[in-house]
Amino acid sequence: MQYLHTMLRVSNLDETLHFFCDLLGLKEISRKDNDQGRFTLVFLAAPDDEARAREDKAPMVELTYNWDPEEYKGGRNFGHLAYRVEDIYALCEKLQKAGVTILRPPRDGHMAFIRTPDKISIELLQKGDPLPPQEPWASMGNTGTW
Repeated sequence: MQYLHTMLRVSNLDETLHFFCDLLGLKEISRKDNDQGRFTLVFLAAPDDEARAREDKAPMVELTYNWDPEEYKGGRNFGHLAYRVEDIYALCEKLQKAGVTILRPPRDGHMAFIRTPDKISIELLQKGDPLPPQEPWASMGNTGTW
């Protein structure tokens, strides 16, 4: 397993980038606008992690800016921790057998979400290419929120 990023929802992208980049010195690694989902993702890395972030895509801070205004309550502005895993299906099966609810199953063989006992979201991402769709995950629906 490899640590990837921590996601933070932000209400003012320019102000937040000023804080992280201009004041703290983090470097913008990539930016993705999603017109359909109406959000922007900006990935940042500490200066000493910049080369690794560009190569491995880790470790980084993911800033998520939702274009439609939202007041974040209950820690929703802290998004999730993300880990790259060797076999997403095997890990999800192990977690499920241990009583962990798979909130967003790895239907695509690439991504799943779970939560810690304290309700902190964890994103699991398949290392390399997505695995071929596999049951029971391919037809499993989402449960709750993450």
